[in-house]
Amino acid sequence: MKAHRIETKLTKNGTLILEDLPFQAGEAVEIIILERSSQASDSNLYPLQGKVIHYDQPIEPVP
Repeated sequence: MKAHRIETKLTKNGTLILEDLPFQAGEAVEIIILERSSQASDSNLYPLQGKVIHYDQPIEPVP
């Protein structure tokens, strides 16, 4: 099974247009539409950035 991901926006009247897909004419495909959350992709790219990392015993052997 080949998978292809594309991001696009709906037109004003709610139409979705998919162009230049990597499938042959007449080939059966399954389409799943997911709403993209812009908040999840923009925030939290680097969740540890600016956080202080503290090691209690950095040279102690690990059992």
